[in-house]
Amino acid sequence: MPTETCYRHPDRETGVACSRCGRPICPDCMTPTSVGMRCPECARDRTEVKAPAFAGGATVARATMVLIGLNVAAFLLQILSGSGGFNATSGSVFVDGALCGNAVGDGGICGGLIETAGGEWWRILTSGFLHGTIIHLALNMFALYVLGQVLEPAIGTARFVAVYLVALIAGSVGALLLSNPAQFTIGASGAVYGLFLATIVIARQRGMNQVVTQLGFWLVLNLVFTFSVPNISIGGHLGGMVGGALGALLVVAAERRISRRETLPAELGLLAGLGVVCFVAAVVVATSGVVI
Repeated sequence: MPTETCYRHPDRETGVACSRCGRPICPDCMTPTSVGMRCPECARDRTEVKAPAFAGGATVARATMVLIGLNVAAFLLQILSGSGGFNATSGSVFVDGALCGNAVGDGGICGGLIETAGGEWWRILTSGFLHGTIIHLALNMFALYVLGQVLEPAIGTARFVAVYLVALIAGSVGALLLSNPAQFTIGASGAVYGLFLATIVIARQRGMNQVVTQLGFWLVLNLVFTFSVPNISIGGHLGGMVGGALGALLVVAAERRISRRETLPAELGLLAGLGVVCFVAAVVVATSGVVI
C-alpha cells in the first residue's frame, strides 16, 4: 500500500491526516487540537481550538487546575486531621489513604502505625493525591502545572485526565513492586513522571524535536534526583513513567490512523482498559507479596 504524502508538501510522506477534512498532513502543517490534528485551513476555520500546543498557548488547562486543587485540598485535610501544625502524616486522612502493600494485600502492619486486615484497594488511587510536606506538594504541583499547560491543550481534557490516572495507578504498581510492603508511600510523583513521558512521546510524534530535547533534559535531571536522594519512591516514579508512555502511545496510535471520524470514545475505552489492567496488577502484586 503506497504511503500518502502531505497535500501541501508532496515530497514529504506522512501517516497523519487532518481530523476534519481527511487530507494527509506533515508535521509542519499540523495544528494540534482537542479533537486531533488539523490542517492549516481547517485550523483557521475553528480558531477556538487552534492553541499552539507545546508552545505556551493561551488555552486554559482546566483539568490541570482541578487536579492541582484536589491535591491541595487533600493536603489541607491531612493537616486538619493530624496532630497539629503542618504535620501531614499523623492524621486519619494519611493513615487511611496512603499506599501500603499490606493494606492493599492480605493485611499486616503499615508504617508501624496501624494493622489492617487488607483488601483496602482504594489506596492505589488515594495515595496519589496525598503528600508528606508542603515542599513535596509544591514541587509536584509546579511540575503538574507546567506539564498540564503543555499536554492538556495538545490532546484534549478527556485524554489528559485518562493518561494522568493511568500513570498514577501504574506508579502505585511500581511502588508496590519496589517498596517494603509495610511501608507507606504517597505523592503525585508517579502521575507527574507519567506526564513527562507522555508529553515527550506525543511531541516526538508531532515532530516537535525542540520540546523533546528540553523535556528529555529535565527528565534526566529528575531521574538523577530520584536515584540519589533517599526516601524517594523509585518504583513509583518508574511505574508512572511506564504508564504515561503506554497511555501516550495509545493516543499516538489513534492519531496515526485518524480519518474523518472522531476516535475519542475508542481511545478513552482503551485507556480505561489500560488503567484497569494496572489496577489489577497492583492488587496482584500486593496480595502475592512480590517485592523486587
